[in-house]
Amino acid sequence: MTETLASETTEALPELPMTRTCPYHPPAEYEDLRAIGPVTRVRQWDGRPLWAVTGHAETRELMSHPAMSVDRFHPNFPMPIPALTQLQTPRSAAIGALIRTDPPLHTKQRRDVLPSFTLKKIANIKPEIERTATALADEMVASGNSADLLEVYVKPLIAMVLSQLLGIPYEDRNYFEDLTYRRFDPEQVVDAMSDLADYLGKLLIAKETAPGEGLLDDLVTQVLDGTLERDELVRYALVLVIAGQETTANTVALSVLTLLEHPEQLAELKADGELWRNAVEELLRFLSLTGGLSRVATADIEIAGVTIREGDGILFLNPAANRDEAQFERANELDIHRNVRNHLSFGFGIHQCIGQNLARVELDVALRTLFDRVPTLRLASPVEEIEVKQGLVFGLAELPVAW
Repeated sequence: MTETLASETTEALPELPMTRTCPYHPPAEYEDLRAIGPVTRVRQWDGRPLWAVTGHAETRELMSHPAMSVDRFHPNFPMPIPALTQLQTPRSAAIGALIRTDPPLHTKQRRDVLPSFTLKKIANIKPEIERTATALADEMVASGNSADLLEVYVKPLIAMVLSQLLGIPYEDRNYFEDLTYRRFDPEQVVDAMSDLADYLGKLLIAKETAPGEGLLDDLVTQVLDGTLERDELVRYALVLVIAGQETTANTVALSVLTLLEHPEQLAELKADGELWRNAVEELLRFLSLTGGLSRVATADIEIAGVTIREGDGILFLNPAANRDEAQFERANELDIHRNVRNHLSFGFGIHQCIGQNLARVELDVALRTLFDRVPTLRLASPVEEIEVKQGLVFGLAELPVAW
């Protein structure tokens, strides 16, 4: 028998968002949702009903379904946290490229950007990522015997990678880092992105007469020949900041914490560097930091015994899908030897993360370098005292470490 959202009130439905209490485990209530079914009814914080998807197979099927839209201006488009309603205002128009467009526009935008994320391009910047990670780790050790790892190592490293990828001038990088990390505060996201858009627009004007090396420089030729608007290129850059920076920084920080909490597996990684590649995939699966990927149905869909109606909102809870025992045996355990295939931390379908190759390299280099340069690294506070940051991307407010 099928079910629909229209036939029932929402008061008794589970409410999203749910709270992550352990830094490296999803909210416990996700398991309760999946026990009800892989596609279940919930209500958003404002009372609106929507579908929550927690099953791995169902997530893959729906994410690749042609009747899925990312139109954030649709009245039923899920907003997992209140601050995201800013993205439905006219001022947020510049934050829509790639991740908030449907085909055929999305197809064109993805084709524009994809050449900058090939394995060859990422390999070219990997040595600089390694040099920067080494320098930051050595500076941290030279400064004393304790630090907030998020501030002195993780954030500067990820900001540098983004700066190099985009082609931000060296003299602007501290300013660029300040601008980009302002958007970690959800209450400032639109203002911060407006300031960043202004900076990028001015930078592009300069690059049109004196190009350098980077994604913006690669694409500025299309601006000059009239096949790409300058404003559209600014939107591409903004989305790369949105999609790559906060998620990657928090994944690195939480990976460090998780490995320190699993010392036997960390010892294996220190003894055998060949294990890191597999460990990176397992950490991506295990941590899965997104609080939800939103869609709206553009047609009726039958799945898992329910009917999703045209116009219904859908929220993919990928951290739950990545802990689905039907796909991953002992899914709630970290296992760096696990042959991880088909995890959903980068999404699936046409909106699968375009920067996933870069994210893998960043995580691999950041972790290898840190534990190589600071082998005695340890947590400076009990894990239960470390504040978990809630939001669209789960993370840490700080990561106190010592050595």
